[in-house]
Amino acid sequence: MDSIIFDLDGTIWDSIETVLLAWNTIFEDQQVGKKLTRKDLEGTMGLQLDGISRKLFPNLDLNTRTKIIKQCFEIEGKYIEEHGGILYESVEDVLNKLSKKYKLFIVSNCQQGYMEGFFNFHKLQNYFLDYEIPGRTGLSKGDNIKLIIERNNLSKPVYVGDTEGDLKASRYAGIPFVYAKYGFGNVSEYDQVTEKFDDLLELF
Repeated sequence: MDSIIFDLDGTIWDSIETVLLAWNTIFEDQQVGKKLTRKDLEGTMGLQLDGISRKLFPNLDLNTRTKIIKQCFEIEGKYIEEHGGILYESVEDVLNKLSKKYKLFIVSNCQQGYMEGFFNFHKLQNYFLDYEIPGRTGLSKGDNIKLIIERNNLSKPVYVGDTEGDLKASRYAGIPFVYAKYGFGNVSEYDQVTEKFDDLLELF
């Protein structure tokens, strides 16, 4: 193994309370008659824009729901940069130790501004050599994992994530999947599992 590619939400941190604050501002402005809850957002983890909009607004037409979700994405980066999120226990210490042995990366299903907000608030960018998101490439998570592998000439990477979507993306990219069991999702299979973030030091 030469590298570790991480998911972000449910793997490195929990930003749901900040995202709720941002998105409910848009929902109120648009008078959609709905206020998001934590459970609502947990159910969208690992999905891209269209999947999120379908999940939250199954009764709205495509154009309307897409417009609302795009507005949410546009402002969430600002809120993330101002308020941050909750890092899982020992994240920085673990990243510091892992980065001395492996090349570290992030591939997340977020839009432009979100990853920048994460880095600007929590100052963890020095531990990661590269990252990729669909907001920048328009690609699926699996394709973005492949892009990171190709761009950085990785030979034996693994992917750490917490959802079935992360598992499928890992399988698509042809690399082992490490299940972050403490995160938001459940998966049908995995190659290795971690009960908490600092367990990664024992796995690797």
